[in-house]
Amino acid sequence: MSSPTSDDYVVRAIRPDEWAAVKQLRLDALRDPVASIAFLETYEDAMERPDSFYQVRAVGSAEETGSARQFIAEAPDGSWAGTVTVLLEEPGTKDWAGYPVERRQGHVVGVFVRPEHRGNGLIKTLFDAGVSWAWERGAERVRLFVHTDNARAQGAYRKVGFAPSGLVVSFEKDEAENELEFVLER
Repeated sequence: MSSPTSDDYVVRAIRPDEWAAVKQLRLDALRDPVASIAFLETYEDAMERPDSFYQVRAVGSAEETGSARQFIAEAPDGSWAGTVTVLLEEPGTKDWAGYPVERRQGHVVGVFVRPEHRGNGLIKTLFDAGVSWAWERGAERVRLFVHTDNARAQGAYRKVGFAPSGLVVSFEKDEAENELEFVLER
């Protein structure tokens, strides 16, 4: 059997009752070799969270009227191959780093594609779903932050249309390190 192409996956929003699969995918992502620079949370921290944390997260990322949406890619065998979550940020609020949000925008977080599913266009399919969701909700742009040392992720984000905005922020886990803001304008 040949390797799946991006057309072989079903990309959809998670359902509230899928919290256990959401938790497992998160734990798997946190075991990735670049997890220490790709995620703010550690595997150990995620393991200590009660199931209720993942249940609430799944409900909040699955609701049609919510301000966050988690998308997953189901492989032909039904397993979850990857995920992306988009948060809506409203003008007049402050973002996670304390900067003012000047316009309605999507903020991409929690990007992960299992290693065996990388390199086939799946990341673009996931991003297309997340960005479309943000556009449908009136976002003027979509952004994300990526560690300066995460060249693989930077390359993937450029490939799907994002570009550095010039904003550099301190990495929350180590202020001696930096993250770059990448944006996709509407």
